[in-house]
Amino acid sequence: MLDAFIIEEIKRRERNREERERPALEIPLPVPEERPRRRSEAEDDDKPQRGVIIIDMLG
Repeated sequence: MLDAFIIEEIKRRERNREERERPALEIPLPVPEERPRRRSEAEDDDKPQRGVIIIDMLG
């Protein structure tokens, strides 16, 4: 047979476990609205991308 202290300790742990396992309701976060684009950003999309191409004519 178990000691009274051990029995009380088991009961205490079960109560603590039940308190931690309570269901929680998750609240969905609002989706942030897309910020308005600046005029310069909108114009950049219409332009072709610039870059440098190096062609080796010696090899």
